[in-house]
Amino acid sequence: MAILELIGFGSTGWGALLLLGALTTLAVTATALAIGAVLGTMVAGAKLSGNWLLVAIGNLYTTIFRGVPELLIIYLIYFGGSSAVTAIGAAMGYEGFLGLPSFAAGALAVGIISGAYQAEVFRGAYLAISEGELEAASAIGMHRGLRFRRIIMPQVLRFAIPGLGNVWQLSLKDSALVSVTGLAELMRTSQVAAGSTRQYLLFFIVGGALYLILTSLSDRVFNGAERRTNRSMPAAALGRA
Repeated sequence: MAILELIGFGSTGWGALLLLGALTTLAVTATALAIGAVLGTMVAGAKLSGNWLLVAIGNLYTTIFRGVPELLIIYLIYFGGSSAVTAIGAAMGYEGFLGLPSFAAGALAVGIISGAYQAEVFRGAYLAISEGELEAASAIGMHRGLRFRRIIMPQVLRFAIPGLGNVWQLSLKDSALVSVTGLAELMRTSQVAAGSTRQYLLFFIVGGALYLILTSLSDRVFNGAERRTNRSMPAAALGRA
């Protein structure tokens, strides 16, 4: 009964705080995935462009942000960004430390990491498109914009969904590292609850269970999206031109 009171939703329970932390984790992950999608699309386009300079920039980006530890990137974005903002403030006559918002810094850091992985997902998805489909689209007179909208984009999304599901799970777990910035996401709230009650094992198990629930639900969403996209025939886009 005492355990239920500790993790419940009453005045002495930590349940509401843990759920709020889980929602914050989802918000950080979703924002990071959106940022990563933009960066990943740009980097994938650079690597597929055939221009040696753009290819080199794209390779450098993916090599750095897939090879450097995630925690170090978060430190660099949060503390380095805060130092830069403080220096700008000092130049404008403001005295004191100016820190980046924890949510923004954390989502940006995880998004940059996510972008490196999404770039490879999008690049692989584009290369999986049948050359015959692209040639057929050109043969019936599709211009470049229509070909991208009707053939390339739907096919890339179709082939990318499994990989994006993996990137989502990776970002969901990386969001736990954002706790070093002080953001009250699921890992941070679990630590606060454990430290306040001295029930470390209990609250870390509860936190782990909530992460498993989030990842399991995410799996169902991405699996459902994959099944739905696989129902449609890829060549049907040509018939709608």
